[in-house]
Amino acid sequence: MQNMWRLLIGLLVWSDQRGQDLIEYAMIAGFIAVVSGMFMPNVSNDVSMVFSKIASAMTSSAATS
Repeated sequence: MQNMWRLLIGLLVWSDQRGQDLIEYAMIAGFIAVVSGMFMPNVSNDVSMVFSKIASAMTSSAATS
């Protein structure tokens, strides 16, 4: 009886596909980010510089308050 319940629960877990779309969208977004970083290295450096400036501004404002 115990084995039958384990088999039933195992089948229910493998047939559940509710989170499948979210994973696919995340993979597509990651692929687009990697490909755009490959083809636009200057843009990725500029974006990195902007985030660095924002981080340093936040750090300096947190230190003064």
